[in-house]
Amino acid sequence: MARAARFRALHERPEPLLLPNPWDAGTARLLADLGFEALATTSLGVANLLGRHRADRQDILDNCRLISAATDLPVNADLENGYADDPAEAARMVADACAHGAVGASIEDATGDRRTPIYDFGPAVERVRAAVEVARALPVPLLLTARAESLLYGVGDLGDTIRRLQAFEEAGADVLYAPGLRTLDQMRAVVSSVGRPVNVVMGFADPAITLEQLAGIGVRRVSIGGALSRLALRSFLDGARQMRAGRFGFVTEMASIGELRDAFR
Repeated sequence: MARAARFRALHERPEPLLLPNPWDAGTARLLADLGFEALATTSLGVANLLGRHRADRQDILDNCRLISAATDLPVNADLENGYADDPAEAARMVADACAHGAVGASIEDATGDRRTPIYDFGPAVERVRAAVEVARALPVPLLLTARAESLLYGVGDLGDTIRRLQAFEEAGADVLYAPGLRTLDQMRAVVSSVGRPVNVVMGFADPAITLEQLAGIGVRRVSIGGALSRLALRSFLDGARQMRAGRFGFVTEMASIGELRDAFR
């Protein structure tokens, strides 16, 4: 209950909440040690951790429990599409995430099917409405984020994305999120069109945009998705390729043992 109340309060202040995405207990504890105030799971990070193209439903829930137990920070769970097309079945994953320690969760309108990547408007709204109903019935006041994924998959335009977010807001979502927003103007258009906190993910956006600029247009939450996992894997691959070529200069760039021990103590 304390984590849930803290997580909700972090969305109500003027400055944006920086919400990084660890993928295991170690990265969660490192982020907590750096002073972040909340964490979010990443389905891509879990898939990368397991060496798979996509994590399955139980993988996501197990990771949620692991991240939630690693620190005392509030955790938001990335539930993809709830691993079900049926609204009621997808919404059950919200309750399962709460049972695995999450105090926030996101549900998206991406289908997971490349042939038809986005649910039609009506079913997408129905899925959010079902998730809201489940979230409101939980013993913990879970913060529900509704995601409109069409820009990420090149389906529809910004107007369609805004229409979906407005419908998700009307259905009761607490936070609204449109991955694929790339410019400050696009972000401003979304924020000004809805009345709920908006999450912006910077993994797909212009990296020149600053936190100060995001705060200036009213963004309330900033996440990074699987970017930190991908960054770590890029460093791993660079070092491994150097080693394969018989070079070892990468050892000068390692985190120190002392730094890691201090964070994990």
